[in-house]
Amino acid sequence: MKIEYNSIGIIRTPHVKIAGMPIQTANARGTRGTIEIDNAYIEGLADLAGFSHVILLYHFHCITKFTLKPVPFLDGSAHGLFATRAPARINPIGISIVKLVAVEKNIVTVEDADMLNETPLLDIKPYVSEFDSIPGATNGWYRDRLKELPSTKADERFV
Repeated sequence: MKIEYNSIGIIRTPHVKIAGMPIQTANARGTRGTIEIDNAYIEGLADLAGFSHVILLYHFHCITKFTLKPVPFLDGSAHGLFATRAPARINPIGISIVKLVAVEKNIVTVEDADMLNETPLLDIKPYVSEFDSIPGATNGWYRDRLKELPSTKADERFV
């Protein structure tokens, strides 16, 4: 089944090259980004400013291929695609939880931006701690690799 989405805006960040980018928002703390929402969707931003964080869903616009067994940035071994956060996906959709700084007209300012400049935005959802935080959740194979997150940056392996 073919499914199509339309971008609702463009994410602008200081990350202009894939190589060297932070690989998760935890590695992008304090990095500011702005989202320019298309004028047709400005009304949908009403009441968003009351949230401290938002969930961004976006299109990995530079991804040209995928594999079902990628070698993710935090490991040297291949894992099943659905057990990774690798950007090269069947449907190249990214997700990031970012701090909401401001909403002014059609511009949304965020912090902890880990996405590439000019990334097409698909949706914004409010982060609600009672919905989105799961106490006792486990981290699978990432458990032993998370200590490497601060020193790990993106490279061009998925382009």
